[in-house]
Amino acid sequence: MTEERRNSLETKQRLGYDALGVMEEHLKENDFFVGEHYSIADIALYAYTHVAGEGGFDLDGFPAVRAWLERVSSQPGYIPIT
Repeated sequence: MTEERRNSLETKQRLGYDALGVMEEHLKENDFFVGEHYSIADIALYAYTHVAGEGGFDLDGFPAVRAWLERVSSQPGYIPIT
């Protein structure tokens, strides 16, 4: 891996963890992202967040995000994205 690519990856991972931090803070006080109801916002954020581990992100430090992932996947009509 080139130095430029390594720096780019480090920046993207830092920004990803920053985004997870924002999500974590919001989800500490809320069950979902818009009001207290499951919405298209949750579907959109779930799409990438549920596979964060595949991108090298460790969600162990984000218990509210992990609980939200469970809430989303337990919604009626949920279809796994694989």
